[in-house]
Amino acid sequence: MTVELSLENIVEASQSIDPLFLHSPQFVSAELSDRLGRETVIKVETFNPIKSFKGRGADYFMHQVPSGRTVVCASAGNFGQAIAYAGSARGVSVRVFAATTANTAKVARMRELGAQVVLEGRDFDAAKSTARDYVRLHPECLFVEDGHDARITEGAGTIAVELGRMHMDALLVPVGNGALISGIGRWMKARHPQTKIIGICAAGAPAMALSWREGRPVSAQATATMADGIAVRVPVPAAVDWMREYVDDMVLVSEESIWRALEMVRDTLGLLVEPSGAVGIAAALEYGRNGSPLGTIITGGNLSAELFASLTGGAPTC
Repeated sequence: MTVELSLENIVEASQSIDPLFLHSPQFVSAELSDRLGRETVIKVETFNPIKSFKGRGADYFMHQVPSGRTVVCASAGNFGQAIAYAGSARGVSVRVFAATTANTAKVARMRELGAQVVLEGRDFDAAKSTARDYVRLHPECLFVEDGHDARITEGAGTIAVELGRMHMDALLVPVGNGALISGIGRWMKARHPQTKIIGICAAGAPAMALSWREGRPVSAQATATMADGIAVRVPVPAAVDWMREYVDDMVLVSEESIWRALEMVRDTLGLLVEPSGAVGIAAALEYGRNGSPLGTIITGGNLSAELFASLTGGAPTC
């Protein structure tokens, strides 16, 4: 049975999460709005030590974990960084399982933050399966799954507490494991029900969108997208249940639109972000011009060296 998300916990999280992750910039970008043909609210979640929104949920989750424990998770990179960062602050050991194809910069950063990173499996979901196997053999470890644990999701929901101060008719939310959109949807449906919550998946990783439409987890055989942070092949059942309750629609965006969005974010906001962080802009591009106000979240800025070079015409200097 899926645990109900708590508005009270979202409020508590908004008051107890490390301030480094709270109150990220949010504003109407005139230049981006002009390019998209509609007023567009942007919330930027990359100005923190791990360059993604994941620190909110990870920090709130770690509040309940006693020091000396070992937390095990699977990650494409950003969630693992968040758990490692929060763990190091509390004396909690972290072991992250990631795919052999994971973004090498994200893997390196997880290790820098103190996590023991194990590379296993061809993709994120294969790595997650290996993580589960490890915890079965080591029951003293605590397994945490992004998209399943309510506290992770409630921590992500603090974004909605902050965004609720802005006017928008629809909020475009990138969807990976579903924690972000579920937490945001829980708060917005209760406090700002006039705002439609629209999830964005890459067309090359449609499992979460298909699951939302079917009302049950629908797995894919493979994923094929540059947006590694949302390349989910096997949906988390709890997240599918939450999304069915709090999400109004799901949209798939093409690789071409994701690339155009990366360039547009670079040119209008002066930011270099990872593909999964820009899929909300990609959806706005496909929505068409001259519409009602939209909002979206730049969820992550941990781009690969290859993508950095493609967007800048050169290699990173640090």
